[in-house]
Amino acid sequence: MAEEEERIFIIPLRVTKTVPRTKRSPRAIRAIKEYVEKHTKAEKVWIDSRVNEAIWKRGIQHPPKKIRVKVIPVEEGEVSVELPEE
Repeated sequence: MAEEEERIFIIPLRVTKTVPRTKRSPRAIRAIKEYVEKHTKAEKVWIDSRVNEAIWKRGIQHPPKKIRVKVIPVEEGEVSVELPEE
C-alpha cells in the first residue's frame, strides 16, 4: 500500500446535534460512513475500533463536534477508517 493512497479527513459531526440526545453517538458513526463513502466513492467502509471508542468516549449524548481520521484503501471499493498516529 503506497503512502499516496492514504488520506486524512476532518469530518464534521454537526448532524449529530439535530437528532435526540440518546441517538447522537450512533448517528455520528453513520455520519462518518456516509462522509467517507461520498468522498472516496467506496462501497464498503470499515471503521476501526479506536475510532468507535473516540466517538463513544464521552457517552451517547456528547460525541465530538469533529473528528480527524485516516482513510486507507483496502481493496477495490473497500476502505478502512482509522485514527491517525499523533
